[in-house]
Amino acid sequence: MTQSQRLKYSILIALMVLAIMLGLSWLQNAGTISEKTFQYIAIGVAVIVVVINGVMRRKVKP
Repeated sequence: MTQSQRLKYSILIALMVLAIMLGLSWLQNAGTISEKTFQYIAIGVAVIVVVINGVMRRKVKP
């Protein structure tokens, strides 16, 4: 993986996280999910993103 590929994937991941958080916020405001559920899913998404970022960082060739 090159540095430019990592940048593209990082931007894509950031947009996906933004979409997920906006969707969760909308679901919470609609009363579909509770505050606790929102927090657990948000923490899960954050952990997954950190793991993906670490894997991508290791795969970048100098």
